[in-house]
This record gives sequence, structure tokens and C-alpha cells, in this order.
Amino acid sequence: MRQIVKIWFLVAAMVMGGALPPQVMGDNGITTQWSAQAKSKKKNKKSKKKSSTKSSKSSKSSPSSKSSPSSASRLVTIPTIGKTASTTAIPQQSTNALLSVGIPKGVSNQVLNYQAIRVNFNPSLRIPNCVAYELTATMVSMADAPDHESRKNYNYAKDSSVKSCPENWEYRGSGYSRGHMAPAMDMRWDRTAMKECFYMTNMCPQDTKLNNDHWRVLEEKVHRWAKRDKRLMVFTGPIMGKNPKMIGKDKQNIAVPDAFFKVVYAPEQGRAIAFIYENKPCPGNFSKYAVTVAEVERRTGLTFSTAIPKHQCTPTDWQ
Repeated sequence: MRQIVKIWFLVAAMVMGGALPPQVMGDNGITTQWSAQAKSKKKNKKSKKKSSTKSSKSSKSSPSSKSSPSSASRLVTIPTIGKTASTTAIPQQSTNALLSVGIPKGVSNQVLNYQAIRVNFNPSLRIPNCVAYELTATMVSMADAPDHESRKNYNYAKDSSVKSCPENWEYRGSGYSRGHMAPAMDMRWDRTAMKECFYMTNMCPQDTKLNNDHWRVLEEKVHRWAKRDKRLMVFTGPIMGKNPKMIGKDKQNIAVPDAFFKVVYAPEQGRAIAFIYENKPCPGNFSKYAVTVAEVERRTGLTFSTAIPKHQCTPTDWQ
């Protein structure tokens, strides 16, 4: 009789598409466990239905709340190599008012909101007018962790959604490097951020020695400052001459900047500084190239947030 009951329960389990519980000790054990599972399933279904009804009602009745544009962020799960996924707050670049940049009238501009950077791309010159992003101490800690994203796993690529974005091969043989405006070292905390910072929309033709030496040193300093000051707004871009040299397809499609600027603003400390490096080897300490934000605005025609101090230039505050 017991054998018949066991067979009946096995058949029932197969029909229901379920699986027998792992430690079946006898007929009573089977009956008790399956009965408990059935009750649990019904209870879960009821509680899910009830909670979904409540949430839909509350979403209808409560007005939508708006967060401050300068501090809006979202929680996302970030997969990391060799570790379980972690959750962190990523600043919303697209809604951060501090990252807004005014583009001079008549200058071609296309705004590209990637996950970690906001690119003001110039379709006519095929380089960015300015690249802006928020960098936090948390991001830097993740970027510096042993399991950070490795640069060797990423390649320069065209953003297929941007019609005039250069191809990787268009820089070949030009004598210039593909210079990141938002550097890869600041994006190593996330796969998407790394992938998008290697889009050619984030590149300018840059003197190879400048790119590999003193400009890289400045980028490393900004990286450390973000960890120290908890939160930075970083702006980088080209300074164009009247008749820029051109490279690319048919040697006339991608403009070569005369110089590069970097603006750094620490909102918690209320201080700002800017730098201008000519597009050539620039030896010497970073303080040699320090200028005011107002000077960058004068040289580029760009306008930065009024919250950013425009006339500060004290390199000793940024050692």
C-alpha cells in the first residue's frame, strides 16, 4: 500500500511540473511537505497581488517628486570581475545642472548623454566641443580596486548612432594620438562607462608625447583630487585656432586643436581651477599651466555654470 502511495505522489509531482523535496523520509513527510509548499505558494501569490495593488494605488495618488538637478543620481548594480555584483549611486550626468555648458552661437553641437559622461560633440569638426562628467570618491575607489576594468579589454570604436563620428582608422598615419577627453582611468569602475569612453566622440587628435606624459600626469592628479575632495565636476576639451590643421578621411575631416583645457570644480569645497596645455610637449609642473575658468571661457567661447568660481587660480590648493 505504501509503495502505491509513493508512486501516486511521484506521478502527481511530475504532472504538476514540480520536483520532490530533497530529503523525503516517508509518506507522512511527503504529504506534509507538499501541503506546506502548496499553502506557501498560495500565500505568496496573495501577498504579491496585494502589494502590487497597493503600489499601483500609491503611485496614482502620490504626486511625482522631483530631485535637484545638481544632485540627481540613480542606484545601479555594477558587475565586477571576480566578485558578486555591487550597488552604488551613479550621478546622473544628463540632469546635473553643474555639468551644463553653454556653446557659442553658430558652433555646431550635438549633445550625447552617455552613462558616465556628457559629450558636446561638434559634427562639423568631428571632435567634441567639451566633455563633462562628475567623478566621486566612490567611483575612484572602485576604479582603483584590484578587479577594476582593464583598458586592454576595450578598443576605440565609432558610435554608430552619431553620423559624423570618426572611424578608428582615420587617425592612423596622422602623427597624432587618439586623445581621450574623459580619461579611461576615471571610467574603470564600470563596463559601460569604459566602453563609451572609448567611442571616437570622446577623442581629439593629440600630440603623442603630450598625451603620454604631462597631460596624463594632470589626469592622474584629478583622479586623486576626486578621492580627496569626495566629488568633482570635470570639463575637458579643445581650444581651436582660426585655421586648424585637418586629418582623417581625405586628410580634411577631423580638426586638430591648437591646445586643450581642463576645468575642475569641487562643489563641497567651493573651489575651482583650470589648465591650458598647448597641443605639443609641455614639460614642467602642472601649476605652470594653471589658469582661471574665466580664461578658458575667453579662449573657447564656452560658458560654465554660474555656481563655478570663475576667477580662482591657486595651484597650492590643489597639490
